[in-house]
Amino acid sequence: MTHLNLEDQFQAKIDAETKIEPKDWMPEAYRKTLIRQISQHAHSEIVGMLPEGNWITRAPSLRRKLILLAKVQDEAGHGLYLYSAAETLGANRDELVQQLLTGKAKYSSIFNYPTTSWADIGAIGWLVDGAAIMNQVMLTRASYGPYARAMVRICKEESFHQRQGYEIMMTMAKGSPAQKQMAQDALNRWWWPSLMMFGPKDDDSAHSEQSMKWKIKRKSNDELRQQFVDVTVPQAEYLGLTIPDPDLQWNEDRGHYDFGEINWEEFWNVVKGNGPCNRQRIQARVKAYEDGAWVREAAVAYAEKKDQRKLVSPKAQAEAA
Repeated sequence: MTHLNLEDQFQAKIDAETKIEPKDWMPEAYRKTLIRQISQHAHSEIVGMLPEGNWITRAPSLRRKLILLAKVQDEAGHGLYLYSAAETLGANRDELVQQLLTGKAKYSSIFNYPTTSWADIGAIGWLVDGAAIMNQVMLTRASYGPYARAMVRICKEESFHQRQGYEIMMTMAKGSPAQKQMAQDALNRWWWPSLMMFGPKDDDSAHSEQSMKWKIKRKSNDELRQQFVDVTVPQAEYLGLTIPDPDLQWNEDRGHYDFGEINWEEFWNVVKGNGPCNRQRIQARVKAYEDGAWVREAAVAYAEKKDQRKLVSPKAQAEAA
């Protein structure tokens, strides 16, 4: 059977909506694309804990503190699911983490912006997690089985995150004038970075066309971005808040909202590591990795000790006891 036949059979399975599983044959380019995308997704979940984590101790009530703590824990779990999914493709988790810590691997640009007020926690839940859901619901139908199945659980949890963010924004928008202004300010600062979360324009996206052929992605960056705008604008109107885009208007002919041009120079600048918090985020992850070295060492020592015990006969164990 020739290599070409294998590739034809592989594409036929994808076209037939048959999931690709870890032991199935796959083109090396497919494997590498998945490892890159899944690991970047995992990195984003882990780094995404940082902008919100520093508000756990400053939450305005015990209820808010508990909800935020649970959300950050969810994000840690999402990272673990995704690293595990990448491992089914033969990736080494330690190597993936090192790529993040050294700046070789990317993560979502949105997490390189600072959270300067409690309203930012609401904006992140509403906008950032809302944008993430737009992306991730499509991934529940990705052609690679372990990735698609991980995304089912992640999307269910993200939907709660989005709701808690919107509820924070609603509470503030209906509160005092100062609270409503905080909510508006947060929307002003997070709107455009949220639109950037969908990635570059389709014409500038290096991987989109092939990923859609392989059905790793189901919709293009620009399609998902438009869908997000169409869903989110009425939500902002309900809150009584204003989207910070003077070009935003409903287009009856298209059946969609027209919106202004994203600052792509800012987008690429942040992606390249020059955003407001890029260095701070990586420094925090490096410190966490170094501080956790003793835990990894203890786990390895325990595993080795357990393996050694298996090699000793039950009689010898009893005599040693």
